[in-house]
Amino acid sequence: MSSLLFSIGLSALLSVTSLVVVLFRVSPLTSPVQALPAFFASFFLAVSSVSAILLFLLWRLLPIHTWDTGKILSISVRQGIFIASATSIMILFYLLGLLTWWIALLIYAVFILIELAINS
Repeated sequence: MSSLLFSIGLSALLSVTSLVVVLFRVSPLTSPVQALPAFFASFFLAVSSVSAILLFLLWRLLPIHTWDTGKILSISVRQGIFIASATSIMILFYLLGLLTWWIALLIYAVFILIELAINS
């Protein structure tokens, strides 16, 4: 299981590096066709991998369950993907000029309700 956790850590490092390169080197004014998909892809990968690692550490520290390491890792990866999806949708709404505070709350509420439906 540590090799899978190492792979997620390595992907977090590479995706955060990719996001930094996209933010500093790719101009959306000169090439918007390449800039926006590169930003959203690197942002999604960075947020999902970093949040999966943080959620894995959180679930390991909270002794309120009897899950093994594989179950904790699969749950944290799923929750990381949900967080990245919600955050990417929220950024897309911001770029389109549609984001307000209650829409952001509703976006996160939908993904929380999906997670609760999967766990029950």
